[in-house]
Amino acid sequence: MRIDAHQHFWNYHSVRDAWITEEMSILRRDYGPEDLRAELRANGFDGSIAVQADQSEEETRFLLELAARHPFIVGVVGWVDLAAPDIEERLASFRSFEKLCGFRHIVQSEPDEQFMLRAEFRRGISCLSRFGFSYDILIYARQLPAAIKLAESYPDQRFVLDHIAKPEIKARKLEPWATQMHELAALPNVFCKLSGLATEADWENWKPDDCRPYLEAAWHCFGADRLMFGSDWPVCLLAGGYARAYSLVAEFLASQSAEEHGVFGVNAARFYGVKSRGMEDAREHGSAA
Repeated sequence: MRIDAHQHFWNYHSVRDAWITEEMSILRRDYGPEDLRAELRANGFDGSIAVQADQSEEETRFLLELAARHPFIVGVVGWVDLAAPDIEERLASFRSFEKLCGFRHIVQSEPDEQFMLRAEFRRGISCLSRFGFSYDILIYARQLPAAIKLAESYPDQRFVLDHIAKPEIKARKLEPWATQMHELAALPNVFCKLSGLATEADWENWKPDDCRPYLEAAWHCFGADRLMFGSDWPVCLLAGGYARAYSLVAEFLASQSAEEHGVFGVNAARFYGVKSRGMEDAREHGSAA
């Protein structure tokens, strides 16, 4: 089964979604499952993992409701206040949702670059594995040192790095990002998403060669078994769209004579613990047929 490991849905709200600036105006509308279904079908994918874009439990429930109605959404990465005093009770209340795979916090927007190492946040992270939940790390490259410390502290927790930590592709800056990626990848409990590359490049003029050094570094760091493709749809519309995001990764793997199936589905299913029933339902409803 081919799975897009990273995409979003939203009903656009100008105040809540203030991060969508004027230059991102193409994103200032609703994006729902029917919009994505066409993209998945056109690019040969069977299912997707829906990832939170708003920091609220309402967002988590919104995505779970969509997943309940659309079998091709095989997993959800939601949001919960990991620093809440009652975090264990909150996680217990979510455990009954079969398609809820894990959680994410938009750490890239936190002014404190040590945010992930705060005691109250770490307490929340320490509870996740007990309930079977993964954690998506969303950061900028400058926050990698904190991510390394966090992942080192919880070897039994499954982590996945979103968007290869958003390196400065437009500025063609590789270090210290590349060295720190090697440090993070040395931890076997960490996976990485090949997602969001083009949106860190020049949106209008990027070429595959601009992203290749970053793909090569991620490939050498994490290897075929801990990488997964994510379209970052609809954000990828800022830099060429779904097909370009997909072909960037597919053509790179082909140049490495690498098997695609792990990066385009198997690894995501394994990491997120996508239930076989959900995969069967997605196939039965033929999202990519």
